[in-house]
This record gives sequence, C-alpha cells and structure tokens, in this order.
Amino acid sequence: MSYAKSTFRHPSLQPNQLGYDKRAYEGALSTLCAGCGHDSVGAAIVQACFEANIEPHKVAKISGIGCSSKTPAYFLGKSHGFNSVHGRMPSVATGANMANRDMIYLGVSGDGDTASIGFGQFAHVNRRNLNMLYLVENNGCYGLTKGQDSATTDVGSVSKKGQANPFTAIDLCATALEMGATFVARSFSGDKAQLVPLIKAALRHPGFAFIDVLSPCVTFNNTTTSTKSYDYVRDHVAATGAIDVIPMQQEITTDYQPGSSHEVTLHDGSVVHLYKGDVDLDVTCKVSAQEAIRRHQLEGAVLTGLLYMDPQSRDFHQMINSVKGPLRDLDEAALCPGQKALDAINASFR
Repeated sequence: MSYAKSTFRHPSLQPNQLGYDKRAYEGALSTLCAGCGHDSVGAAIVQACFEANIEPHKVAKISGIGCSSKTPAYFLGKSHGFNSVHGRMPSVATGANMANRDMIYLGVSGDGDTASIGFGQFAHVNRRNLNMLYLVENNGCYGLTKGQDSATTDVGSVSKKGQANPFTAIDLCATALEMGATFVARSFSGDKAQLVPLIKAALRHPGFAFIDVLSPCVTFNNTTTSTKSYDYVRDHVAATGAIDVIPMQQEITTDYQPGSSHEVTLHDGSVVHLYKGDVDLDVTCKVSAQEAIRRHQLEGAVLTGLLYMDPQSRDFHQMINSVKGPLRDLDEAALCPGQKALDAINASFR
C-alpha cells in the first residue's frame, strides 16, 4: 500500500517575510509510529524556521542512525541533507561547516546515536563550539531495534519489556554544559509553545546550541513506569520560564505575565527575552545551570526551558581564525598566496 501526502493548504495561508508559506518548510510523509513525539519535534522545527524567516535552501540538516535520525526527511524538504553513519553526525557537520560557514547547520540525533556510540564525537563538537543546532530526540530507548534501554534511561525506569533499568543515566544537558556548549536547553515534544522559541533562539546563537527534547516512544517506552513517558513528563515537568525571540528592530510584545525577566542580545541584534519561573537560575552562568539541573533531579522533577546561554560565545571559526566565506569562493590568489606566505607560515612553527 502506498500513501501520498496531501498538497492541499488553506487558500488564506499567509507567507512569512521572505514570501515562503509553511509548505516550503515541510518534508516527506512520516513513516514513524502514529503519535510518535518525533513528529511533533519536526512540526516545531517547521514552525520555528517559518517564523524565523529562514531560507530553506540555506539549511543543512544532518543526522546519524535511529528513529530520530530518520526525521529530517519529514521536514525542510527543500534543504540540503546528509544521513551519516551511526554516531558520526558531528564529524560530517564539522566538515561541512568548515567548508561553508554561510549555511545554517541543524543536526538531529537520538539518545542512542548521541549518548552511546556517538558519545565521544558529541563531547568534541561541544568543546569546539561548532556553530550549529544539535537537537536530540530523547526517548530513553532504542526504538528502531525494539526498545532496549539507552544510556539516558533513568535508574529504575521500566519500559514495555517490564524490567527496571539498573544503570545510572547520562544527563545530556549536564554533559553539554560540562563539555563547553554555549547554549543549552531542554524541552518536551508535547510542549510546542516552549519548543518553538527555543529552536528559534538556538538557530540564531553563534556557537554550539544544544537542545535535549524528551520525545516519548509510544510503542516501547510510554508505560506508566517509564520516566520518559508522556504522563511522567507532564506530571513532573518544571520550567525555567518562558522565552520570546525578538528579531532586531521589532517591538517586544508578549502574552506572559510580568515577573522576573532576563534579556540576552545576540550577535545579529535579536533579543532573547526570558520570563523566569526559577528565580534561582541565572541563564548566563554555567554553574547556576548545573546546580539547577541537579536540584530538580533530586526533587524528581524534569527541568525544561532555556538553561544556559553564553552571550559572549565565540564559535569555532572565530577560535581558529578561518577564512571568511565558503571555501568554494576562494580564488587562486587566496589558495596559492606564494612563496613569501609559505615561508612566513613555516617560520611561525620554528
């Protein structure tokens, strides 16, 4: 049996500032299980890119292996894409980013692809502060291979197989903070109102932006005894607050109740406005973010929202002083500067 995705859209569907309607950001028909949280994440990415006025052909979406790594096929169908080897997405993203710094890099991974076979690569892409959004669709199990526990499964969590996990879980947000990420957030696939602005902020951030999205597996890990289930996350969620992303020169408006707030201005003049729910959290302080994560873990709560952002972030290109613009645009004079330039380089190593 074959399926075709409907091309019908409401005739009053409004385009964004670039003239694109939402269809330009959609992809192929999803083959994931009905109700899978990953599809909600994909819908949030579509909405975020549409609202952020991103040109689809300027996005490079990269993934590894797993249910999560299939999802880039289901959004941004007019973007560039590369489905890499299991756990090796960061290497491909790094190479592409070095060759063309003008693209927007969106890496999509899973808890197995990142926290198990790809854990070493995840650590190094963090510390290099590569300019990309790295999004993990975290369901605490290997959904593509029948639901085995993953490295992010909490101690005592029981999936469909009926056995409690005996091992300590890896907290990907805490790991990202420790390894050098300059933007760290956590969200829930069932909370689109929170996830969309987080994605918009992460796409604008100059450096490595990491979002851990709890995305329950409806087939293997959505039991009442699983800490990654819809019910558990909804019952135990605690948010750092709500955020707006205000583009440069746009009036700040919000529907949130007034209270403690914090603003961070990005490199392009846009402003991330955080309406804080956790008054003890300073999102510009890494230690404060680490303490908040740990405090909520001890209380049995899942902390979501913006956890940390470095307003002084310098991405990998700035660190290594790479050439400006894509490598394909370099002419012969830039690629072969002559003997004097070579002598100067050699002298610098003596």
